[in-house]
Amino acid sequence: MLTFHTPVLKNEIIALLDPKPGGVYLDATLGGGGLGAEILERSGPDGLLLGIDRDPEAVEYATSQLASYGSRAKVIKGDFRNLRSILVAESITGLDGAVFDLGVSSHQLDSDRGFSFMRDEVLSMKMDPAENTPDAADIVNSYSEAELADLIRRYGEERYARRIARAVVERRKIAPITRTGELVDVIVSAVGAAYRRQPIHPATRTCQALRIEVNRELEAIEQGLPAAIEFLKKGGRVCVVSFHSLEDRLVKSIFRRLSGKCECLPELSECQCGARPLVKIVTRRPIVPSEEEVVANRRSRSAKLRCAERV
Repeated sequence: MLTFHTPVLKNEIIALLDPKPGGVYLDATLGGGGLGAEILERSGPDGLLLGIDRDPEAVEYATSQLASYGSRAKVIKGDFRNLRSILVAESITGLDGAVFDLGVSSHQLDSDRGFSFMRDEVLSMKMDPAENTPDAADIVNSYSEAELADLIRRYGEERYARRIARAVVERRKIAPITRTGELVDVIVSAVGAAYRRQPIHPATRTCQALRIEVNRELEAIEQGLPAAIEFLKKGGRVCVVSFHSLEDRLVKSIFRRLSGKCECLPELSECQCGARPLVKIVTRRPIVPSEEEVVANRRSRSAKLRCAERV
């Protein structure tokens, strides 16, 4: 049976979005529809919600959960990197609010697609299993040692990236690595004993890097978030929840750039980063979960919420 957990920082998101009757809202990472349902409740009786998700199981579940709202809820299987074309296709010319809950969902962690390295599963990590793109096993077994090391360092910020990449290449000479358990064994054997005693599991950063590469997550943020901002009506807000430093830094950078703050090097004669004064930043510092929420939902412990408003 599919289970979808309570959205992280739900009350804080709703307070920032402040959904109103007649508004048009976007949930770019719909999941089980919990946050979408709250937006529909607050924007009744005639507010509209467009919900998007890459995961076909999430789309099926959310469609059933939001069925009682009728035509007020439109659920689409899609990737928010294609947000511009999706909004145009749905004849949406403006948004009163948008929300992105980034990273992997609790449902996906509980699936058997290799998102959780705490269980021995098929090494896939695809949010959309039907996508005709390389999965984690393809990457682990085909990237060169240098490419693996760069990937693990860049997306996992792993200090033992070269050591892990070397161990992976040596292990796959014996047989392809096709399961999470095999990959975890390689990683654990590659790092020192002291590192294995750290609170964070030795495989955490490497698996994060693979998941980001498989699903092109940072690329999707760079494409989808500016599109949502461009479609916001004046006064409309976008809320973004991130779960690791790479996501949070990218969201912060996009918000700064689209608030008009140029991030180019001082020696450049003209701006090349695309800075434009489209928004004002509402959250100067990210909002983090309360102690009560962390106790109730351990997944929320690393969450950071940022918000910007269209001007």
